Amino acid sequence: MTETIRFGGRFVVEDSVPESVVTPEDFTEEQRMMGEAALQFLAAEITPRDAELEALNYDLTVELMRKAGELGLLGADVPEAYGGLGLDKVSTTLLAETLARASSFALSVGAHTGIGTLPIVFFGTPAQKQAYLPALATGERIAAYCLTEPASGSDALGAKTTARLSPNGKHYVLNGSKLYITNAGFADLFIVYAKVDGEYFTAFIVEKGMPGFSIGPEEHKMGIKGSSTRPLFFEDVAVPVQNVLGEVGKGHQIAFNILNIGRFKLGAACLGSSKETIELASAYANTRKQFGRAISSYPLIGAKLADMNIRTYVLESMVYRTAGFIDAMLRTTEAGSGTAEDGMKMAKAIGEYAIECSIVKVFASETLDFVADEGVQIHGGYGYIREYKVERIYRDSRINRIFEGTNEINRMLIPGTLMKKALKGELPLLRKVRSLQAELVQPMPIPPLEKPLSKEAYRVAQAKKTFLAIGGLAVQKLGLRLEQEQEVLCSLADLMIEIFAMESVLLRSQKMCKASGGTDSEKTENAIAMTTVFVQESMERVESLAKLALTALEQGDGLQMQLSILKKLMRAPLSDTVALKRTIAARVIRSMHYVV
Repeated sequence: MTETIRFGGRFVVEDSVPESVVTPEDFTEEQRMMGEAALQFLAAEITPRDAELEALNYDLTVELMRKAGELGLLGADVPEAYGGLGLDKVSTTLLAETLARASSFALSVGAHTGIGTLPIVFFGTPAQKQAYLPALATGERIAAYCLTEPASGSDALGAKTTARLSPNGKHYVLNGSKLYITNAGFADLFIVYAKVDGEYFTAFIVEKGMPGFSIGPEEHKMGIKGSSTRPLFFEDVAVPVQNVLGEVGKGHQIAFNILNIGRFKLGAACLGSSKETIELASAYANTRKQFGRAISSYPLIGAKLADMNIRTYVLESMVYRTAGFIDAMLRTTEAGSGTAEDGMKMAKAIGEYAIECSIVKVFASETLDFVADEGVQIHGGYGYIREYKVERIYRDSRINRIFEGTNEINRMLIPGTLMKKALKGELPLLRKVRSLQAELVQPMPIPPLEKPLSKEAYRVAQAKKTFLAIGGLAVQKLGLRLEQEQEVLCSLADLMIEIFAMESVLLRSQKMCKASGGTDSEKTENAIAMTTVFVQESMERVESLAKLALTALEQGDGLQMQLSILKKLMRAPLSDTVALKRTIAARVIRSMHYVV
């Protein structure tokens, strides 16, 4: 268990026990009460003003953000010493998930509390924290994060915005521009990245109203219309030297580690929206009648609701497992006096789970796209009409595959980061690959799989062997050229995503079974059914991904030998997923919301 917590990425080379993961079933009463308080705030303050917020009413957004601040909803990640609640990541994840129902307002809050405030929480000096965090925690001041530029999106280090030290040494003079900045229209504080002397990538705290700092017009967006998105311009903006965040030339450590948290929190928001979509779609399916009966009674509609629920259950398992990992890592890295050294310690702690954060971001954004698309389909023509919220969820969901690093970039990061960890000796990847090679050419009899979830555990183990075999072959065949073979890297990334997803849902369901003491409760049966369906269908994707990679790496007799090994790895008894989905769908239709 200690090793599992210590380093991210170990899930591909080691097995975990159910007790090692955090799940929603572990929520404390305090955490549940905080989630309920957030729901009550949404019902009382946000839902009645929804149309005004979507019309981009800056004043109302700021007013409601300050009300959220009064309730502590903006200060969850801010230490108590600076006016916040200092909550653990599981608690703040639950808040992010719950607030997702507020659509664009949730994005404004998320940008403020996450990538806007956390750079100061983790990397600010004591003076910077004292100056800014109390007001950020209450909403008295609103924050924005400014990384993207017209010529640099995914290539953040290609930024053109510059900073030069003034002759008297008291200011850095910023020149350049930023693009697509969330909260720009009403933010008071901006975390801005620029290159000192055109070379040293550095973070600065820039305040609204500084001479030479101006904000462009609102972008006209496809979705998230109630959030402010505007460009920024810097013309000889004098920023005091004490507003340098972290160290000069170390801005990349802030930017990339804060993006890790941003990716993970985006996953939580996608989870909340997926649950809301299931509620909307199941309620509509129960009331909409065609051919004399509710459309929820038709098996194909039920299958859609089951698939939506299953993927959401898997996502939920991944999100809270990762939150638990981050909490465990941060507990080993207590903040000291707020020095740059402390910031680097925090950066290292966050960076340990960069792989999992990227995996959650990709899986979550693609899950919400799937769930939203099916939600619209269930609504039929009504799903295309603006009066139905599912239409907005569909439009809003599309940005998530671009936010916080595109899914393509994150897919490149996942195996790339794993290889870096292996080369630094942080996980025994190459040793595992070597030991596996002899095993793969031996007979592989299928063990007894009678116990609940034993087949799924076996298949997860086989998926890990598949990844190690193909990853090892890729390194052997391509060497340093592997990083240029993006199609192969993407296949490896998708294999890792499938493995993390399968293992997360398996461990959660196993933990649930143990907690039930062997009793066959409806919840336990449902969890087992969803795990069984997802693992079986995931293994079909694993096989397809493996074949794609193998045909790019091998040919002739070598390819045939690898395919025969793959066939052995994929063997396992199949379950009747049609019947299982019908039982899952029945529960969703009966309850008219996401069910575990």
